[in-house]
Amino acid sequence: MDVAPGAKRKRNLELFLLLFAIIVCVFADVNAELGLNGKLPSGFVLQVVGLSLMAVVSHLIVRRWAPYADPLILPLAVVLTGLGLVMIHRLDISYAKVYNSTPAVPNQVMWTGIAIVIFGGMIVLIKHHRQLSRYTYLLMAVSLIALVAPAFFGGDVYGARRWIRLGPLSFQPGEFTKLAIIVFFASYLMANRDALALVGRKFMGIALPRGRNMGPILVVWAVSLVVLVFESDLGTSLIFFGAFIIMLYVATERTGWVVLGAVMAVGGAVAAGTLVTHVTYRVNNWLDPMAAYTTNPVTGKPPLGSSPQLAESLFSLAHGGLLGTGLGRGDSWLIGFAGRSDWILATVGEELGTAGIMVVLVLYLVMAQRGLRTAVRLTDPFGKLLAAGLAAALVLQVFVVTGGVIGLIPQTGKALPFLAQGGSSTVANWVMVALLIKLSDASGRAELEPKPDPAETLTISAEEIARARAELEQSG
Repeated sequence: MDVAPGAKRKRNLELFLLLFAIIVCVFADVNAELGLNGKLPSGFVLQVVGLSLMAVVSHLIVRRWAPYADPLILPLAVVLTGLGLVMIHRLDISYAKVYNSTPAVPNQVMWTGIAIVIFGGMIVLIKHHRQLSRYTYLLMAVSLIALVAPAFFGGDVYGARRWIRLGPLSFQPGEFTKLAIIVFFASYLMANRDALALVGRKFMGIALPRGRNMGPILVVWAVSLVVLVFESDLGTSLIFFGAFIIMLYVATERTGWVVLGAVMAVGGAVAAGTLVTHVTYRVNNWLDPMAAYTTNPVTGKPPLGSSPQLAESLFSLAHGGLLGTGLGRGDSWLIGFAGRSDWILATVGEELGTAGIMVVLVLYLVMAQRGLRTAVRLTDPFGKLLAAGLAAALVLQVFVVTGGVIGLIPQTGKALPFLAQGGSSTVANWVMVALLIKLSDASGRAELEPKPDPAETLTISAEEIARARAELEQSG
């Protein structure tokens, strides 16, 4: 397949950045192994070759089926995924020594392989992103059912009901429904943006929407409250509602929707923090991280629902300082399940320091920026809204996780994209990468492919039309 010269330069740049990402991850793993064991394991080269092969195969798929795609998205996903595997492996070594626990990294590598296979399948099978708009209402129905299903059929894990268990397997439907609902939002807002953009009354200089158009936001708000109240899943609720408000603003350019959405979000969060026990405990732990180290003089026990995790995270971040202790030389394994949750960011902060956390956050921001850049360059409204929605969901998820780990907001329990251990999260994040690549391929194709000559695309000339019209007038 012939492509424009600019597309080949993009793919060559992507390959160079991909190789650099692999080198960074390998160097990090070598440092962790030497810091913990003083030597490299016997199968280290085979591990590096296997993971590098997955990354290169992903590049070859993109080069063949999405040649005009943004060259930064895939390398960013690879370096974040690789750093996540390094951190999980580093914690596995400490857990095995201290707790004699089984390693989590083999399972995570397996899910990474599955995710990349699904990623490749989507790149090949989705010819154009507008194909997704054909399944708008089917995606909505399936997504809403899956979103509320854990409230009735899910298992309670650490106080939240966000998992569905099928025998020995468990998965978080919220990770996938987040993407499907964004597709639905993009299609719905594309069709109804004119009505939603109409202004009702003005309040304090802010143009508020008409009351008759508030139905969609009330429905989304109600669903997010159902998730929050019955599943105690603050993170999914915030991301679900926040992404809708951002996409609504992109579609209508009305700040009134943002103000109204912010008021409703704060109101729902305050009500949940007061009425939902699990959320109340998390708010209390946020307000007083050291409560778990105090005892009630009557019971002799810490306050009910208190948890030391936020305090332990703050200890890890303080120990790391600006530049960190070095890979393999921190003590974040003292957070009992840091390697199995979003607290893995505390390991990054301790061993790579504040500088390391800032680098990781910049990587996320660059990925989101590429999504927004794609949204700006796309010409069709559906693609614009979809790209903006995916970028918004990524930023919101990183914010709620990072904010919880550093004590900025109450902890939500969502998985940190690409870094944290979890099969559902890994697959869903790579599905998001596939969508962003297909969207950026469409925008790049429109930008780089030569425009057809209008004279060559006409099947009949203007002179022939005029001649035929004159003959009809003479004969009639």
